[in-house]
Amino acid sequence: MNAETILKQITSDQQQEGLSGFSIAQAIDNLLVILNKREQEVVKSRFGLGGSNKSTLEAIGKKHQLTRERVRQIETSSVAKLKKAKESEVTLNLLRQLLVGLAEEHSGVMDKQYFFDLLFQLSTDTSNLSKEAHGRYADFALTKLLDDSFAAIKNNQYFSNSIRLLSCDLAKMESVAEELVAHIKSLRKLLLTEEILDLIIDLESYKNNTEFLSPTSKIDFKELLARVVPDYSDKIYANRHLYNLLQTLDELEQNRFFAWGHKKWREVSPKTINDKIYLVLKNEGKPMYYGDIAKKIAEMGFDAKDVNVATTHNELILDDKYVLVGRGLYGLKEWGYQSGTVTEVISAILTELGPLTKEEIVEKVSKQRLVKQTTVNLALMNKLRFRKNDGRYELVK
Repeated sequence: MNAETILKQITSDQQQEGLSGFSIAQAIDNLLVILNKREQEVVKSRFGLGGSNKSTLEAIGKKHQLTRERVRQIETSSVAKLKKAKESEVTLNLLRQLLVGLAEEHSGVMDKQYFFDLLFQLSTDTSNLSKEAHGRYADFALTKLLDDSFAAIKNNQYFSNSIRLLSCDLAKMESVAEELVAHIKSLRKLLLTEEILDLIIDLESYKNNTEFLSPTSKIDFKELLARVVPDYSDKIYANRHLYNLLQTLDELEQNRFFAWGHKKWREVSPKTINDKIYLVLKNEGKPMYYGDIAKKIAEMGFDAKDVNVATTHNELILDDKYVLVGRGLYGLKEWGYQSGTVTEVISAILTELGPLTKEEIVEKVSKQRLVKQTTVNLALMNKLRFRKNDGRYELVK
């Protein structure tokens, strides 16, 4: 499908189907034939097009026996030629409608990598390019060919690695970002995506700017987002502009279990093996065998560090926020588990609640330990600690 045909489909249908089959890399490669051979080589090398990494002015100059300044001049004039050539008009119009439409769907400010991921998934033909190589084509399109519509955001407290539509009122986005980050810090707890979307909707700064921050494009990106967003839901699509805000904010991140929080929190960016144990257990929501905890940490791939089962076990033993609740089974103390033997757990229960029947004791202990009833029965046979009085067990005074 050529660029002109796709452009007509987008204009008439304004549907996702009209976008399929379009590759930014292929479109830009087609544009580059307007340039002469040396201009093509300079542009490709300078911006990392065609699968190679970006080269410096000095490296390109040495290869072509040119000064750095001459390479810079060729780069500038080549980009200008691509933008002004009559042969570029249809393709540049398509690129503009596609990229501006996608940005408008997300309130005009987008995290670069998120933007590039969407564009990579949009393309069904990337000429065997990696996602990173395809991203360099997207970056070239946004910052060079369409620099009259887009600009990179630099030295910004909230959106430093982002790109924006020049028509976007960044101050309004910043006001929402400021209130959201402050609110997350005050809550001091992780939120799932749908929970944090509800939080944003209730912010005063968002209510005051709802019309400005809402999607304005009529292109249907539902299928595209479903392929890119790991915890995709209809609610996320309905609030895709707010989901994009989360992706864009420097201070907020999503952990490996898709929960959001401040990037400095250890539950978001775990540093030590202890951090990872806690995060795995909290996400599991129930006790786990220490070997399974180590296996899960390895599966999640938090970083490149090796996961040692013995080291994991040692951390569980030494830190009192973890409680041994069964043979090799550990849970979190914050779940209500108490440390100690079954006998000690029964003693603590009777101290708090007074005399109880065997059935009541078994029920209470089961909330503290994953043990069989026979284990509780054996513990109650300890005559030095417990005695039975009128059908109930009590502590020996």
